[in-house]
Amino acid sequence: MMDWTDRHCRYLHRLMSRHSLLYTEMVTAPAVLHGDCERLLGFDPSEQPVALQLGGSDPVQLAQAATIAADYGYAEINLNCGCPSDRVQSGSFGAILMEDPALVARCCDAMIAAVDVPVTIKCRIGVDDQNPHEVLPDFLARVSAAGVDRFSIHARKAWLQGLSPKENRDIPPLDYDLVLAMKGLFPHLHLSVNGGIATLDAATEFLAKGMDGVMIGRAAYHTPAAILLQADGRIFDDPLDRTVEDVVALMLPYIAQHIQRGGKLNQITRHMLGLFQGRPGARGWRRYLSENAHKEGAGPEVVEQALQQITSIAA
Repeated sequence: MMDWTDRHCRYLHRLMSRHSLLYTEMVTAPAVLHGDCERLLGFDPSEQPVALQLGGSDPVQLAQAATIAADYGYAEINLNCGCPSDRVQSGSFGAILMEDPALVARCCDAMIAAVDVPVTIKCRIGVDDQNPHEVLPDFLARVSAAGVDRFSIHARKAWLQGLSPKENRDIPPLDYDLVLAMKGLFPHLHLSVNGGIATLDAATEFLAKGMDGVMIGRAAYHTPAAILLQADGRIFDDPLDRTVEDVVALMLPYIAQHIQRGGKLNQITRHMLGLFQGRPGARGWRRYLSENAHKEGAGPEVVEQALQQITSIAA
């Protein structure tokens, strides 16, 4: 979820679920080693549990980056072997790593030796002309032998030649049965399923079928109330007694602080557009924020005014 799940997004999502594991955007190991670590890795303690998603293919660099990241207190360090974007391929990481499980194993071995934080994997079922029924179990066997015991599996093959990243999210067929079969082959591993899951009903079905976890991406971003506000009660048996309006009210001090530090309102509100999806006034909420949050001097009052698009209809 590059350019999506930044620290503002995660702060918002944590207000809707105490227990769901949140993931950062993918950060490359070279960026961690040579960039602004506070900007790339810093997060509010209230976001926990939060996992850092790393990109890279050099065991030494990844171990060094993991060491730096571990000091920030992440609950998990996740190596991305699933992203199909062109810029990821050119850097020899992401989904292209499905072609070299031995390298992935070496990377994970180096990271595990360097940190006490759990090292996990996000992967696809295969890439291009690979046969997923052969590739995926071999990948899981080789990488788990290096000490990784948690995998999140996107149930689509990635076509690195011929499809755009967006097309890779929709066109390759989903093979949930293959992912479910992996749980039977590797009962000792913690396996989560990902890809095309848009409701909590679907998530609970996968859990009932034996999966250890379910990763929901775009649906949780675009319709967060439908996913996250219900997750604690339905998945973790610990309901969160909070409404969307409560969440907006809790965001106001955070927004004010961000602006006092020189930030812009739309850096936060772009993640809030889908909060009222499906409710009367949702279009007015989105439109008001879209038209006003970027203006000079815009602050929490813009969010309060946008909220009137909802409350006036409710009244």
